[in-house]
Order: sequence, then C-alpha cells, then structure tokens
Amino acid sequence: METKKMSTSLSENMNYLNDYLSVGTNFDIVYRVIRIGGREACMYFIDGFCKDELMQKMLQYFMDIKEEEMPGSAHEMSKTSLPYVEVDLKDDWDQITYFIMSGVFALFVDGYDKCLLIDSRTYPARSVSEPEKDKVLRGSKDGFVETIVFNTALIRRRIRSCELRMEMLHAGNSSQTDIVLCYMDTRVDHNFLNKLKQRISEIQVDALTMNQESLAECLYKKKWYNPFPKFKFTERPDTASAQILEGDIVILVDNSPSAMIAPTSIFDIVEEADDYYFPPITGTYLRLSRFLIAILTYFMTPTFLLLMQRPEWIPSGFEFIMVKEPTNIPLIWQFLLLELAIDGLRLAAVNTPNMLSTPLSVMAALVLGEFSVNSGWFNAEVMLYMAFVAIANYTQASYELSYALKFMRIINLILTAIFGVWGYIAAVVLLILAIATNKTISGKSYIYPLLPFNLKQLSKRLFRYRLPGSRE
Repeated sequence: METKKMSTSLSENMNYLNDYLSVGTNFDIVYRVIRIGGREACMYFIDGFCKDELMQKMLQYFMDIKEEEMPGSAHEMSKTSLPYVEVDLKDDWDQITYFIMSGVFALFVDGYDKCLLIDSRTYPARSVSEPEKDKVLRGSKDGFVETIVFNTALIRRRIRSCELRMEMLHAGNSSQTDIVLCYMDTRVDHNFLNKLKQRISEIQVDALTMNQESLAECLYKKKWYNPFPKFKFTERPDTASAQILEGDIVILVDNSPSAMIAPTSIFDIVEEADDYYFPPITGTYLRLSRFLIAILTYFMTPTFLLLMQRPEWIPSGFEFIMVKEPTNIPLIWQFLLLELAIDGLRLAAVNTPNMLSTPLSVMAALVLGEFSVNSGWFNAEVMLYMAFVAIANYTQASYELSYALKFMRIINLILTAIFGVWGYIAAVVLLILAIATNKTISGKSYIYPLLPFNLKQLSKRLFRYRLPGSRE
C-alpha cells in the first residue's frame, strides 16, 4: 500500500494536519506558528506530554536563529541547529501522526520535505515502588510502572550487556499500543522469537483494551478452556531480568505495570524471587513448601469429602476429623457456598476503602466464622479446611495458577459428591491431563523437565543450588 508523503509547503501540511487531527475540536492538541530564520514554521504537540521548561528553551533558540544561519534542509538542521539528543526525520504521514499522538514534538518548516520529530515527551507516572502482590522478604523494593520507558530502564539497570535487545512493536489499529520484546540476542531461541514477532504483527484488533490480557489472548488462541496459565506475569524487574538471562523473552506492554514472560512452564510459574534471595537451604525449603501447599490446596477438601462418604477408610487415630455436629446442609453444598463466599470477600476487599477495611474484615470474620457455624449453616470442620485453602492460595504469586487449582478443585468436589471414589479418581486424572496436555506459547512441554524427562534440570527446578562460580 502506497504511503502518503508530506509536502514542502507548510500551508498544505497544516491544512492536512488540522483536518486529520481535528485541532479545532481537541483542546489538548496544540499547534503554534512561529518564524525560524526568516521561514514560516509550525509545531504540533499534545498538551501535558511535553516538558514546558525544555520547550521554552527550544523556542528561544529557534527564534534566535538568523536568516543567514538557517539550514537549507531538514537533515542539515537536525545535524547542526537542534540542541537536543533525540531527533528524528519523517515524511510519511502515518508515522508523523503516530509520533504526534504519542506525545512527540513535531516541527514543520516551510520548504523542508521532512518533519523534525523531537522526543521531549514526559508521561504522568507513579514512583517505582515495590508491587503489592510480588513482595519479597529480602531483595530489591522497586517495581514496574505503567510507563514503558521506565520499565526498560529498570531492566537495563540490571543487565549492562550489549547483547540485551529492546525491540519495539505496535498492535491495535486505533490504540497503536507499544509492545517491547526484551531478550538476550545470544541466548534466545530465534525461531520462537521470529514466530512471536510474526504473531504480534498479524494481530487484527482495534485496540488492546485490556493491555496484557488482550495481547495474551491474541497470541495464544488454542485450548482457551484450559485454565492453567500460558504466561508468567511479574511486576518485579529483578525477576524479569533473571528470566531474560535464562534465554526467555519478556514482553512489556505500555500502560501495564507488569511483564509477560514466555515461554513459561508450570515450574517457572511456581518459582518466586524469595527462592534466590535466601541461602540455598532456605530457598529450597521455601520452594518445596510452596509446591506442597499448592498440592494440599487441591486435595484437602475433596479428600475430606470422600472420607466423609467412606468413614471406614479413615486411618486409625484420625477419627477426630469426622464431622461431630449434625449436618443440616450436605457437605458438597457447604464447600461450594464457601468457595463462592471467599471470592465474594476477596472482591469486596478490593473495592473497600482503606479506612473501612479493618472493621469490615472483623465483621466478615465474625459473621462467616462463629455465627455461621452456630446458626447451623456450616460445620466447623468445613470452615476449618476452607479457611486453610483460602489462606494457602496466597502462597502463590500467580493469580492465574491459584484460580486454575480452584476450578479443578471445584470439579473434584462435584465429581466426588456424585460418583464417589470413581469421581475422585476421574477428577485427579483430569487435573493431570490438563497440566500435561497444556503447551507453552512456543509449543514445548508445559511440564518440562518431567516430560520429556531430564533429571538434572528437574533437580534444579526443585532444589536451590549455589550460584555457578561460588567457592566451596
């Protein structure tokens, strides 16, 4: 498709831009006509994106240029008469309008066949404080923010290598969302990298309205019904940098304070930064305990339900786990109601003002705790096991993994209540198949190094070893 080029006539360029950008309607799109070295010129920018002090100095410099000092071309002016670092030349209207809408300062000079694009933009941004979800007991306390340039700088700060690549792409016909692929050129799988870039270039959507989730759904369209996550999300630049050094690709999306890591196996998702900020023994304990707790959150309530159906299977000495009070509501309905109630409390906590969070938490604990048991709605044993499951879910940094286990646990509860032991077995088989048949975005095994089996890599996934080069 042939691209439309700008004219050397300033009036024609202004007429085109004023109409295309609807300058008369959009109050925040500002243009100003000035005179530079005896030539008419016009600048366009987005109010709020440009640095006022810098623009004031640039204007003063432009107005001080004498007619005999005025360069004859845009290329010459960019080399000799622009006291700024980031300057680009474009004559394609699509690219020019894209940069203007991104906040770049555009300068048109009568007689020049190219537009001077001065990247003096600044975005409203919050501080790079520690993320609320990916907190660590020890380690750095900075986190990604919504401004993509800040995020790339946080990674560059940790990887000072010329092999690190930051490749910019765009997606969305209207939003033109910036997407950055971060990878080590000598360590990345270039076949997968090329496939990923091709998939992003082929995305046909009007806008990435949900940022990373929209991008993830566009990149991975098959097996959408499998709840286990296909990407690892992190708001920690140290975690993202570590994955880049291991040969993975980190995807940054503008306006999103987290990074997508691909390809990702289930072992990658379970890992956390605390595993590496502590000595090997402590890191191994934290990692194995997280694996064990994840397994318990799935098996605890369905196993209890199965044992209540088959009391004769309860081992000797564990008879105390039996329900002692009368059961007014079947156990399966108690478990399902509490699964829904816990999510309701979680959503309420997100939307509760901070000043009310403590009293409402106390009220919820009383109502759903002691009063619900005393009223006969729930049995104390059911409340105990569901409380463990609800709290244990927060040991996982990945929301997607905790909800995947939740969905599979609910399926197990329902099948166990209907079909007994055979339903329990079928649900466990379904869980194994859901994990084993899931594929990473690169098409590799989701449970590597279990399948295909690699003992050395599996040992590294389960145990925290000393760093290479450490002295014995």
